[in-house]
Amino acid sequence: MPVDVFERIAEFVAREDETVRFELIDGRIGQKKETNGSHGEIAMWLVFRCKQTRPDLTLNVTGQGLKVEAYRKGRARPDAVLAPTGHFNGRGDWADPDGVLMAVEITSYDWDTHHRDRVEKPRAYAEAGIPVYLLIDRENLSVLLHSAPDPEDGYRDTHVVRLGGEVVLPEPVGIVLPTGELKQYLD
Repeated sequence: MPVDVFERIAEFVAREDETVRFELIDGRIGQKKETNGSHGEIAMWLVFRCKQTRPDLTLNVTGQGLKVEAYRKGRARPDAVLAPTGHFNGRGDWADPDGVLMAVEITSYDWDTHHRDRVEKPRAYAEAGIPVYLLIDRENLSVLLHSAPDPEDGYRDTHVVRLGGEVVLPEPVGIVLPTGELKQYLD
């Protein structure tokens, strides 16, 4: 499907139903559904931690779309995107990933989580050159840190930290996350 056709469909659906957002990854249309309250609490916990440590950055949790995959053929809506404050001002629904420091996904309890968050998204974000991909995996009680993106091979470094441990987000992010508080948001 041509990207311009996808963007028109996604825009139409968003106007008709605010609870549904589409993505185009690996040539396949996916749907981002509304999440539960705990999902939102995790996102806000992360916003607070990032802003507290790096006030020069903003963790955008509004559904900012990114052009991803080789040659920007994909479209993704991460749960959160970390970039310098003001970075997305005037960039529209689907921004280039240049300047994005980190993409974040928080697993949902649905049938497509494994393929979408653990397979497709890391590959797409690495191809786009996003330095850090953070997956907060509620199902596996862990946080996966992907770094050192390689457009050909995906992320070269992946570290798994069980909830309760510390996640050290490498430069250019430079933030340490104590994950013990996340245990309260597992429903």
